[in-house]
Amino acid sequence: MAVVMLDGVAQQVSNIFCIGRNYAAHVAELGNQLEEEPLVFLKPTSALTLSGQPMRLPAYSADVHHECELVLLIGKDGSDIPAADALSHIAGVGIGLDLTARDVQSEAKQGGKPWTKAKGFRHGACVSDFVGSSHVDLGQPFSFSLQVNGETRQQGDTSLMLYPLATIISYLSQVYGLTAGDLIYTGTPQGVAALHAGDVLHLQLDGVVSADWTVSA
Repeated sequence: MAVVMLDGVAQQVSNIFCIGRNYAAHVAELGNQLEEEPLVFLKPTSALTLSGQPMRLPAYSADVHHECELVLLIGKDGSDIPAADALSHIAGVGIGLDLTARDVQSEAKQGGKPWTKAKGFRHGACVSDFVGSSHVDLGQPFSFSLQVNGETRQQGDTSLMLYPLATIISYLSQVYGLTAGDLIYTGTPQGVAALHAGDVLHLQLDGVVSADWTVSA
């Protein structure tokens, strides 16, 4: 059973939704096209890795990239949620990594195949503890960052999202339905790059919560 911590209490995880291409600068750095609606993919709960746990990269990839993202924890079920009510479904916020085997993803895209092998491997969904929504202002933009070996690699600001949080939640609820315990990775800003054995990662969300991992050899 996959769990995350919300204000120190274990919460069972249901689904892991991820939003791709949600920051224009990241879309541009990979040479992708802007999407007319949120680009959604899934990760299995077996990919979940909490702060401080070992992080191992898949042996079948030589180019695993970090993608630092704001992560939402959904607190109640919902279908066809209006955007005006969407933020009330957030139980907590955290910071995480959507790890991507970029070489495997590129090969899959060229062949018109799914991205699952490039996105869903063990340790591919790293996440911090969650801070309850009552402790933050969900209506204000969040800023976040990733440092690798003490060097800032990524800096994000949710005001730059192509699809804001309320739109993402409303869309997912309309197409898939949302369940209490769902995680939503909301997209990564520019600055993605390869990870290597021994790298030390530090993630920070607006001074509210942080997370750390070291890439295993």
